Amino acid sequence: MIPGSKSDHPTLRKSFAFAIQGFRIALGTERNLRIMIGGGIFAILMGFLLQIDLLSWAVILICCGLVMCAELINTSIETVVDLVSPEFHPLAGRAKDISAAAVWILCVFVAIVGMLIFVRAGIARLGL
Repeated sequence: MIPGSKSDHPTLRKSFAFAIQGFRIALGTERNLRIMIGGGIFAILMGFLLQIDLLSWAVILICCGLVMCAELINTSIETVVDLVSPEFHPLAGRAKDISAAAVWILCVFVAIVGMLIFVRAGIARLGL
């Protein structure tokens, strides 16, 4: 809903359509999102290959979702910063850098979680 507008919220169907549209736009324009989706697909394939347990599946899927959500939030922050500050401004750059850092930190921790799960599953699969 637009602030100051008297119109009702969009229907649930329209809200989902807007969300899908946003995802398509991000997918088409954001290289990092495509890389993260590729990493998620790799993690899912490794899960099938190593036959991870149900709890590990839950952790892997939550991690994949968190990383993609963080990248989408980062993209939206960068888009808004570009809108309100089309010329370079140190504070605009700082906001974008901090937003990117949040995604980077999440990715580092998700990678560690993935290694813990997949190394454990690999050791169990080899019978060591």
